[in-house]
Amino acid sequence: MRLQHDGCPAHYARSVREYLDATFPQRWIGRLGYFLWPPRSPDLNPLDFFYWGYIKEKVYKKPVTSVEDLRERIFAAAREINEAGHAQRIKQSFIRRCRACIRARGGHFEYML
Repeated sequence: MRLQHDGCPAHYARSVREYLDATFPQRWIGRLGYFLWPPRSPDLNPLDFFYWGYIKEKVYKKPVTSVEDLRERIFAAAREINEAGHAQRIKQSFIRRCRACIRARGGHFEYML
């Protein structure tokens, strides 16, 4: 498991980074993390708004009754996304956005997509 955060000032505090280093050694993505990530970079977010919206819609369709129920619903929704081929399209979209970012040398690249 990896943790990605958005680099907001509260997440950048030394105590938070130390906690992340201890809890997710070499597995967290963010400002000054093991994997560097540009702050506030929604164009590079591999989880797309579709993915989270789909998961949320499926998981919270009915009231959640327990942590185990929540976990099972998340896994089931993720399986549906994978089986429908959406995860592969999200991955391809992410790669396309990374390449556009590289071509723009880290500058604005929305117009390239």
